[in-house]
Amino acid sequence: MIADPTIVRIGGAVQLGHGGDREAARLLLAEIWDEIGGERGDPLHRCTLAHAMADLQDDVGGELVWDQRALAAADLLTDARMAQAGVTPLVAGLYPSLHLNLSECYRELGDLDRAREHLDRARATIGALGDDAYGQLIRRGMEQIADQLR
Repeated sequence: MIADPTIVRIGGAVQLGHGGDREAARLLLAEIWDEIGGERGDPLHRCTLAHAMADLQDDVGGELVWDQRALAAADLLTDARMAQAGVTPLVAGLYPSLHLNLSECYRELGDLDRAREHLDRARATIGALGDDAYGQLIRRGMEQIADQLR
C-alpha cells in the first residue's frame, strides 16, 4: 500500500488523464508541482509527477522536458525513500521506462543518436524488471523503438 499522500494525489491525476480528462489531470499535476516546490522538491515526488506529466503533454517538446525532469529526479532517489513511501519498484526499476520514454521523444524529434543512446540505457537497465506484465510492456516498447530506429 502506498503510504505517501502526494503519490496518492499524483495517482489520482493519472486516473483523470486515463479517464480522458487530460486538461484536468495537467492542472492538478501543475498544482501539486507547485506545492512540492517544483525542481527543489522531494525527488520521489518530482520523479513520479514528471513521469506522469510527460504522458499528458500534447507535443513531444513538452513531453521531453518532463521526461528529462523525471530522469534527473530519479538520479537523486534512494531505495530507502521508495520503501518509506510504500512505492515499488526499487530505484533501479525506474530507469528502463524513463530511458525508453526519452528514446521515443528523441526519435520523434529526429535526434536518432540520442534516441539510440537512451534505448541502449533502457536495455542496460532492463534486468531490474521482472518478467511480469509491466516488465513485458517495457520490453515490447523497447523492441518497437528499436524497429523504428532501424
